[in-house]
Amino acid sequence: MRIFQVDAFTDVVFHGNPAAVCIVEGTVSDAWMQAVAAEMNLSETAFVRQLPGALELRWFTPVTEVELCGHATLAAAHVLFESGEARRRVEFATRSGTLGAIRVGHAISLELPALPAMPVAVPDGLAAALGTELRAAARSRVDLLVEVDDEATVHALRPDLAALARVVDADGVIVTAACSAAVDGAGAGAGAARAAGADFVSRYFAPAIGIDEDPVTGAAHCVLAPYWSGRLGRDRLVGYQASRRGGVVRVALGADRVELTGRAVTVFSGELR
Repeated sequence: MRIFQVDAFTDVVFHGNPAAVCIVEGTVSDAWMQAVAAEMNLSETAFVRQLPGALELRWFTPVTEVELCGHATLAAAHVLFESGEARRRVEFATRSGTLGAIRVGHAISLELPALPAMPVAVPDGLAAALGTELRAAARSRVDLLVEVDDEATVHALRPDLAALARVVDADGVIVTAACSAAVDGAGAGAGAARAAGADFVSRYFAPAIGIDEDPVTGAAHCVLAPYWSGRLGRDRLVGYQASRRGGVVRVALGADRVELTGRAVTVFSGELR
């Protein structure tokens, strides 16, 4: 079976978020897919399989299957477009419903479900685990979102990951802040956010599902889009995920959907034996 490694939400190799994409032939077990994901040891491995009347897409971290993954969906669509197996549009049958991907020039736009977050009390011990004061917290179906004072705080985070896994009852924690017009001395990361024209920055930590820090998280932007759209009064925004690799995600909020647009590049391909 063919397998690819793709850097998503970037057009430069070794940036953005790496995902593996396996084109499944025949029938395989969940245990086999989990073993492949553990072997690849990336935040997500996507498995694409042609079923009667549908193209199935599933996502596995090194330790578990997840309900939604944006960057691995972008990677899977990229592989199908680049190989000629899909032309302008592809639809995937997933645990989160039917997800679409459209080729727009050199980029790909994903149609993903919006995941609004409802305000909640800040969990006990979370500020200490993150090592910073928190302005607000909100909970989506699978993740906890917390807002901090400014983008410099987001860049500087050095969380206690073991403590984070203990105090948060969610797949992951999205830490976010609005971008300022200028933050002198905030460092190269803040400069990258401004260069991208970003409206907000974020980082994503998910030690509970085997991901200490995800470099660029599409699913997190399904939460961030409605959150910042409500705060900033616009339905088209640009997010910058301030991980070490960094990545830009353009979002457009609809009634119950989020359109995420980004680019991707293949790093290598091979065959599973």
